[in-house]
Amino acid sequence: MKQRQQHELQIAIDGPAGAGKSTVAKLVAQRLNLFYVDTGAMYRAIAYKVLKNGISLDNQLNVEEIAETTEVVLDHSTIQTVWCDGEDITQAIRNPEISRAVSVVAAYAGVRRRLVELQRLEAARGGVVMDGRDIGTHVLPEADVKVFLTASLEERAKRRWVELINSGKETSLDEVLQDMQQRDRQDTEREVSPLEPAPDAVILDTTGLSVEVIVAKILALA
Repeated sequence: MKQRQQHELQIAIDGPAGAGKSTVAKLVAQRLNLFYVDTGAMYRAIAYKVLKNGISLDNQLNVEEIAETTEVVLDHSTIQTVWCDGEDITQAIRNPEISRAVSVVAAYAGVRRRLVELQRLEAARGGVVMDGRDIGTHVLPEADVKVFLTASLEERAKRRWVELINSGKETSLDEVLQDMQQRDRQDTEREVSPLEPAPDAVILDTTGLSVEVIVAKILALA
């Protein structure tokens, strides 16, 4: 692996839904003055566009065509904003309907191919902390630091439920737990880039750990 300067550092953080990837990755990026790239938001943007256009999630060809023609941009100038074809969808992509659709959309090879291209372009801008489900295994296989965050299903579901309630979205903890179980199954069983730790990733179980403790562990690795 080539040696990189601090401003070129690449940190890959993978893990299932609700493991704390986004929260931790944002803080690590801030502490190290690196770009933060939420790849999950990019997949959510495609799911949002598919649903907005009334396209069936089962129609792989049409979904992949949407991905090829959709512009997804992450604005790093302030708190990360997600733009889809010029529309700010940062909040819109966090509702349960999008969460249920995104794993279906993300399983299609054409969608992943397109977004991996965009994600690698983001990484080429300089040092980056990138989180997702296949960053260490596929998107940035030569990342300097690879971390796989996990936690119990119950804790992950509770975290996501609290997040949704705090953002004004009404849902039950049981509904969130069932959705997360289904998403875990789809992410780990898909044929293209399934969710799994890279062979050289450090696995961190975040159950019961504070955000600051997890961030400190990753900063130590970096």
